[in-house]
Amino acid sequence: MLDHQGWKARAAGLRFRHQAFIDGRFTDAVSGKTFDSINPATGAVLAQVAECDAADVDRAVTAARRAFDDGRWSRKPPAERKAVLLKLADLIRENLQELALLDSLDMGKLVRDAATIDAPGSAHF
Repeated sequence: MLDHQGWKARAAGLRFRHQAFIDGRFTDAVSGKTFDSINPATGAVLAQVAECDAADVDRAVTAARRAFDDGRWSRKPPAERKAVLLKLADLIRENLQELALLDSLDMGKLVRDAATIDAPGSAHF
Protein backbone atom coordinates (compact mmCIF):
# COMPACT_ATOMS: atom_id res chain seq x y z
CA MET A 1 0.00 0.00 0.00
CA LEU A 2 1.21 3.53 -0.71
CA ASP A 3 2.46 5.86 2.00
CA HIS A 4 0.90 9.27 2.67
CA GLN A 5 3.06 11.06 0.08
CA GLY A 6 2.32 8.36 -2.49
CA TRP A 7 -1.42 8.79 -2.01
CA LYS A 8 -1.10 12.57 -2.25
CA ALA A 9 0.89 12.29 -5.47
CA ARG A 10 -1.62 9.88 -6.94
CA ALA A 11 -4.52 12.16 -5.95
CA ALA A 12 -2.82 15.14 -7.57
CA GLY A 13 -2.73 13.25 -10.86
CA LEU A 14 -6.42 12.40 -10.95
CA ARG A 15 -8.70 13.95 -13.57
CA PHE A 16 -12.42 13.78 -12.92
CA ARG A 17 -15.22 13.48 -15.46
CA HIS A 18 -17.81 16.19 -15.00
CA GLN A 19 -20.67 14.69 -16.98
CA ALA A 20 -23.39 12.20 -16.10
CA PHE A 21 -23.25 8.73 -17.66
CA ILE A 22 -26.63 8.09 -19.28
CA ASP A 23 -27.52 5.66 -22.05
CA GLY A 24 -23.96 4.47 -22.54
CA ARG A 25 -22.34 7.88 -22.92
CA PHE A 26 -21.18 10.86 -20.92
CA THR A 27 -23.52 13.81 -21.21
CA ASP A 28 -24.08 17.22 -19.67
CA ALA A 29 -27.14 17.80 -17.52
CA VAL A 30 -30.11 18.94 -19.61
CA SER A 31 -30.06 22.24 -17.71
CA GLY A 32 -26.33 22.67 -18.31
CA LYS A 33 -25.91 23.30 -14.58
CA THR A 34 -23.05 21.92 -12.51
CA PHE A 35 -22.19 21.83 -8.81
CA ASP A 36 -18.97 21.55 -6.87
CA SER A 37 -18.01 18.13 -5.53
CA ILE A 38 -16.16 18.86 -2.29
CA ASN A 39 -13.62 16.74 -0.45
CA PRO A 40 -15.16 16.82 3.05
CA ALA A 41 -11.79 16.19 4.72
CA THR A 42 -10.16 19.30 3.23
CA GLY A 43 -12.96 21.45 1.84
CA ALA A 44 -11.19 21.48 -1.54
CA VAL A 45 -13.23 21.35 -4.74
CA LEU A 46 -12.58 18.02 -6.47
CA ALA A 47 -14.55 18.81 -9.61
CA GLN A 48 -17.62 20.48 -10.97
CA VAL A 49 -20.11 17.81 -11.96
CA ALA A 50 -23.39 17.70 -13.84
CA GLU A 51 -26.30 18.88 -11.69
CA CYS A 52 -28.87 16.38 -12.87
CA ASP A 53 -32.54 16.97 -12.21
CA ALA A 54 -35.87 15.37 -13.16
CA ALA A 55 -35.23 15.69 -16.90
CA ASP A 56 -31.96 13.79 -16.55
CA VAL A 57 -33.60 11.15 -14.37
CA ASP A 58 -36.26 10.72 -17.06
CA ARG A 59 -33.54 10.22 -19.70
CA ALA A 60 -31.79 7.65 -17.51
CA VAL A 61 -34.98 5.75 -16.71
CA THR A 62 -36.00 5.72 -20.38
CA ALA A 63 -32.58 4.35 -21.35
CA ALA A 64 -32.70 1.73 -18.59
CA ARG A 65 -36.19 0.62 -19.64
CA ARG A 66 -35.06 0.34 -23.26
CA ALA A 67 -32.03 -1.73 -22.22
CA PHE A 68 -34.22 -3.99 -20.11
CA ASP A 69 -36.87 -4.42 -22.79
CA ASP A 70 -34.41 -5.19 -25.59
CA GLY A 71 -33.08 -8.08 -23.47
CA ARG A 72 -29.38 -7.30 -23.69
CA TRP A 73 -29.20 -8.06 -19.96
CA SER A 74 -32.63 -9.25 -18.85
CA ARG A 75 -32.68 -12.18 -21.28
CA LYS A 76 -29.01 -13.07 -20.96
CA PRO A 77 -28.58 -16.57 -19.52
CA PRO A 78 -27.65 -16.61 -15.82
CA ALA A 79 -24.21 -18.08 -16.53
CA GLU A 80 -23.40 -15.16 -18.86
CA ARG A 81 -24.64 -12.59 -16.32
CA LYS A 82 -22.50 -14.32 -13.70
CA ALA A 83 -19.44 -14.06 -15.96
CA VAL A 84 -20.02 -10.32 -16.44
CA LEU A 85 -20.39 -9.75 -12.69
CA LEU A 86 -17.28 -11.81 -11.93
CA LYS A 87 -15.36 -9.73 -14.49
CA LEU A 88 -16.61 -6.58 -12.72
CA ALA A 89 -15.32 -7.98 -9.41
CA ASP A 90 -11.94 -8.68 -11.06
CA LEU A 91 -11.78 -5.11 -12.38
CA ILE A 92 -12.58 -3.72 -8.93
CA ARG A 93 -9.73 -5.75 -7.45
CA GLU A 94 -7.35 -4.73 -10.26
CA ASN A 95 -8.15 -1.04 -9.69
CA LEU A 96 -8.47 -1.23 -5.93
CA GLN A 97 -6.05 1.57 -5.08
CA GLU A 98 -7.62 4.06 -7.46
CA LEU A 99 -11.14 3.21 -6.29
CA ALA A 100 -10.09 3.50 -2.65
CA LEU A 101 -8.49 6.87 -3.33
CA LEU A 102 -11.61 8.15 -5.10
CA ASP A 103 -13.78 6.90 -2.24
CA SER A 104 -11.54 8.60 0.29
CA LEU A 105 -11.53 11.92 -1.58
CA ASP A 106 -15.30 11.87 -2.07
CA MET A 107 -16.27 10.72 1.42
CA GLY A 108 -13.44 12.08 3.57
CA LYS A 109 -12.63 8.69 5.03
CA LEU A 110 -9.22 7.15 5.51
CA VAL A 111 -7.74 5.67 2.35
CA ARG A 112 -6.65 2.68 4.43
CA ASP A 113 -10.29 1.90 5.31
CA ALA A 114 -11.47 2.39 1.75
CA ALA A 115 -8.67 0.12 0.50
CA THR A 116 -9.12 -2.64 3.07
CA ILE A 117 -12.88 -2.60 3.68
CA ASP A 118 -15.03 -0.70 1.19
CA ALA A 119 -13.47 -1.34 -2.21
CA PRO A 120 -12.67 -5.03 -1.56
CA GLY A 121 -16.17 -5.49 -0.17
CA SER A 122 -17.58 -4.31 -3.49
CA ALA A 123 -15.76 -7.15 -5.25
CA HIS A 124 -16.75 -9.83 -2.73
CA PHE A 125 -19.16 -12.44 -4.01
